[in-house]
Amino acid sequence: MKIKSFSKINLTLRVLNKLKNGMHNIETNSTLVDLFDEINIKRNQKNVVTFSGKFKNQVDIKKNTVKDTLLLLKKNKIIKNFYKIRVKKNIPVYAGLGGGTSNSFSIVNYFIKNKFSEKIIRIFEKEIGSDFRLFLNKYSFQKKFKIVYKTKNSINSFILIVFPYINCKTKNIYKMVNNFSLSSGNNYTKKIERKKFINTLKKDQNDLQKVVEKKYPKISRLILSINRQEGCIFSRMTGSGSACYGVFKSKKTAKIAVAKLKRKYPKYWCVITKTI
Repeated sequence: MKIKSFSKINLTLRVLNKLKNGMHNIETNSTLVDLFDEINIKRNQKNVVTFSGKFKNQVDIKKNTVKDTLLLLKKNKIIKNFYKIRVKKNIPVYAGLGGGTSNSFSIVNYFIKNKFSEKIIRIFEKEIGSDFRLFLNKYSFQKKFKIVYKTKNSINSFILIVFPYINCKTKNIYKMVNNFSLSSGNNYTKKIERKKFINTLKKDQNDLQKVVEKKYPKISRLILSINRQEGCIFSRMTGSGSACYGVFKSKKTAKIAVAKLKRKYPKYWCVITKTI
């Protein structure tokens, strides 16, 4: 059986404060997009995990979220048997697109048949990634740590993603955060008319973008280049980076932008995707 493991885009991200456990309170709007890894699961004599695809070499074959997920599933008696799992990596690794966590979520979802309990969510949230909860919904608003709302607010747009092959490990980026933000004050849990929602997002921010731009100035230049393309509504970095994106008015303008950006940045990876 082939499973689609979707990536996510952080439309906004504010770092509110650091908790005693070392984690951070964040406020973020996220959306799943139609860029996905492909996962195949079969019963086997022992656990075997293999990777293929464009970004397979970026995965640590000895320790990764897929292997960790199988161990956690066995430890918590969710599965009894062994499995061979093949993952085609179409999502860049260490890019802020949540590929690793999405793989874990998709595998867990396969075995529990979409019957998530708070206990299961907390186990995998703690051991795999704090963004695990964001994959429960197509569109989510995280108000604080572990407080995530399913929303009906969608930008319903084509999104151009550019990955400059800078590996940004989430833990390392958060370690560099010295300043914190106040909440945006926007009631993102309430249904907002699409145009107004997009305008509100446009005025918001990603606090981690400032941190990454300081370490890698080329990120700032890339975001500006995306923003200057015809039809771009706004551009930003997603999550802890280094993938950057632009929200476009149409598929046509996004395609024109991709062609121009590929000429300007021939070594970067570009793709057009859409909210799901």
